[in-house]
Amino acid sequence: MSHYAFMAPIKSGKAAAWKQYVQEMTTSRKDEMRASRKKLGLEKEEVWLQHTPNGDFAVVYIEAKNPGEVMQKMMTSEDPFDRWFREKVLIEVHGMDPSAPPPPPNEEILH
Repeated sequence: MSHYAFMAPIKSGKAAAWKQYVQEMTTSRKDEMRASRKKLGLEKEEVWLQHTPNGDFAVVYIEAKNPGEVMQKMMTSEDPFDRWFREKVLIEVHGMDPSAPPPPPNEEILH
């Protein structure tokens, strides 16, 4: 099992929308999210909201056999929940471009 952590900026004015989407994912869309994450190969996912002088960030920690593959599948899956997550959370809130190449792997400094 591999682990991966990253920070994703939350676009200015989008923190309330981000919280609303997370609320949906943990209530009315909980079963869809669990099924999606299992199908993607995600074993564990934890997310925090970090307030900084430079804006808000989602701090994400995941565990999977191949975290890079999970992220790639998340950006291309046609599953209805995955499309919703990509459009609402990744694109609208975080401003990610699903067609962009993935970022390089993180450099682990202290373990």
